[in-house]
Amino acid sequence: MASGGGSLESQFEEFSKFGDSKSTGKTITLTQCDKWMKQAKVIDGKTITTTDTGIQFNKFKSKTIDYKTFVKYLEELAAYKKLDANDIKNKMIGCGMPGTSGATKAQKVGGVERLTDTSKYTGSHKERFDASGKGKGITGREDVAENTGYVSGYKDKNTYDKKH
Repeated sequence: MASGGGSLESQFEEFSKFGDSKSTGKTITLTQCDKWMKQAKVIDGKTITTTDTGIQFNKFKSKTIDYKTFVKYLEELAAYKKLDANDIKNKMIGCGMPGTSGATKAQKVGGVERLTDTSKYTGSHKERFDASGKGKGITGREDVAENTGYVSGYKDKNTYDKKH
C-alpha cells in the first residue's frame, strides 16, 4: 500500500469520497470510517471491533459526521478502549489512499484451478470462451431463446396464416 497520505484531514476527505460518488468530502459515514480503520489495521477484531466503532459513532446521532466531530469520535473511541488517540491517528494517516488492493483475490488451490481453467473445457462449454479464456457472453451460447411465442420444437411455425 502507499505510504502516508499527508494529514488526517486530507485522508478524511479521501475516505469520505471513497465508494460514494455524490460525496463532497466534508462528511464521512460509519461504513467509510470502518473501511479506513480496517485498511489502517486499527480494527483488528480483538482490540477494536466494528461493534466498538458502531457504538461510539452512534453516540453522535447522525448517519454522517464532519471532520471536527470525527476527531472527537476518534478520541472517544480511544478513551473507550483505553488506547492512545495519537497512535490511532498516526496509523490512519500512514495507511495510504483508499483502495481495494488485495481485498478479494480469486482462489487458485486444489480443484478450483482445474475447474476455472477454460482451456480444459470441452463440448459446447468451450464455445463460450475466446482464445484468451475471456467469456463471450450471450454470443457464445448455442441455445439462445427466440422469444417468438412458439414452444421449442414446434414444426408448423408461421403456417397459421397459410391454412386459414
